[in-house]
Amino acid sequence: MWGLVPLFWPLLKPAGAVEILAHRMTWSLVFVAVALIVVRRWAWAGELIRQPRRLALVAVAAGVITVNWGVYIWAVNTGHVVEASLGYFINPLVTIAMGVLLLQERLRPVQWAAVGVGFAAVVVLTVGYGRPPWISLVLAFSFATYGLVKKKVNLGGVESLAAETAIQFLPALGYLVWLSARGESTFTSEGPGHVALLAATGVVTALPLVCFGAAAIRVPLSTLGLLQYLAPVFQFLLGVLYFHEAMPAERWAGFALVWLALTLLTADAWRSARRSRVDQLSVPRVDKPTSAAVDA
Repeated sequence: MWGLVPLFWPLLKPAGAVEILAHRMTWSLVFVAVALIVVRRWAWAGELIRQPRRLALVAVAAGVITVNWGVYIWAVNTGHVVEASLGYFINPLVTIAMGVLLLQERLRPVQWAAVGVGFAAVVVLTVGYGRPPWISLVLAFSFATYGLVKKKVNLGGVESLAAETAIQFLPALGYLVWLSARGESTFTSEGPGHVALLAATGVVTALPLVCFGAAAIRVPLSTLGLLQYLAPVFQFLLGVLYFHEAMPAERWAGFALVWLALTLLTADAWRSARRSRVDQLSVPRVDKPTSAAVDA
């Protein structure tokens, strides 16, 4: 679903990116609120309100994901699907770099090599585009920051989205009311189909996240990490094959370097996971002493 979402945003034209973003924030809260009512999960909200530091982190997450959503919608609807997909390809590299710079994490040599190759890819793409690939960089850094903040907040997927969209709701609704008062809103001027599509932005936002949360508790983490590469792969293929965006040789070279960096990361992660499993299996089991042994 995440990989195919570039097909959805153009359907919302003539609405602009900011109007679509405001509807996405508004209807996402409606969708997750209904979901939480159905499953009767509200206890976390009271606990969150009583913890100002966590609430502040949720506000930061809401701000960062607003930037991410807005840039992504604008990129897709202005013919930059390939560059948007690049953002999610380099996101793991940005996450690793942030871990080193902000959390003082130590990298293995292969991880350092992957980050270096990723940096070289950005340089090559900067030459290819004639400018830094700022859409990719904003998407990658905003989503990496979002992941870092969410890790500190430690809320479930649906609960986290509910808290974030609750913070986004009033500004988004205020903007839509203001737009309508100026006669510039497309919500009621383009027919019932357009209304339904704008309302569906809540489902398009929340449903993949709900599925991801359900998968996270059923699928091994290593497999889940590999599956997340599918979204930018689908987006890239849509950009090239469906939207027919240009891919000159220097852009192919930049993407090839990114894919090389991801291959290094993936291979290193698999090797590390296998080594960890072998180490766990090789630890001798210590049996508890029987009562007879204790008596002796």
